[in-house]
Amino acid sequence: MGRLMDDVTPNEPTPRRAARPLTLIRRAAGTPLQMVEKTGRFASILAAYVNSAELDARLGRLFAKGVIDVIPTRIQMAVGAADVLRFWITPAAADYYKKMGLNFTFHQVLRFLDEPASLVDPVGLFSSRDGIIGHLLQVVHANPLYDFELLQMFDDGLAELEDQTRAMIAGTHPRAASIGAIVEEPDYHARLLEFVVAYRADKRAIPPLRSNIEEGFADAERFFGAMRTTMRYFAHMPTTVASAIHHLRTVDALPYYEGIVEAR
Repeated sequence: MGRLMDDVTPNEPTPRRAARPLTLIRRAAGTPLQMVEKTGRFASILAAYVNSAELDARLGRLFAKGVIDVIPTRIQMAVGAADVLRFWITPAAADYYKKMGLNFTFHQVLRFLDEPASLVDPVGLFSSRDGIIGHLLQVVHANPLYDFELLQMFDDGLAELEDQTRAMIAGTHPRAASIGAIVEEPDYHARLLEFVVAYRADKRAIPPLRSNIEEGFADAERFFGAMRTTMRYFAHMPTTVASAIHHLRTVDALPYYEGIVEAR
């Protein structure tokens, strides 16, 4: 696939694994102008949480395109998002960074500095197009399929992802330095580009899975690796505040529900 970001080979460490912590912090924070732009995107996420009409419109677009086949209630989505975090995103990421020999907490600090908005919307439905793309570029994904499907909320989402991924590989992306302070694997963007090209040609393209997924997170990946299965899982969640609280207090392992992974 050729040379990658920062002109490293697959056997060379990325800045995330070789640079000093203060250097990484400065690179992740970016320029003063970039920090202003990040603050604006963060504020937009917070504002979107109270804009139910926009959320309904986004879910409706995904449903009309066949990306999802059920629309959960707000309470179901909130409880489901909590389960995604505690049974999938957090444990799978912590396991990955431990195996990489990286501090998970420090990595979250770098992610926040690079893109604060990416940490306050675990299901991505409130995020902007560029916010989702930035998240895909900065994080070695367990499975990028969910976010690829999420980008279909925007008519040009996948095309823009391809363009920005190519820019990352070429070193011309405006956030190349800050994203480069976070990404651990030098060939990640090449793999991401390969998948986005394949996926745009055929939605049945097989997504690349992160190295630690099949070792202990395969069940969670089958539920949460795609939008369709994630929304199906959410639709099994409680529908009242009382039952939602009960679920969060008593369910401490990923539950199994029939009919979620079929026809994925």
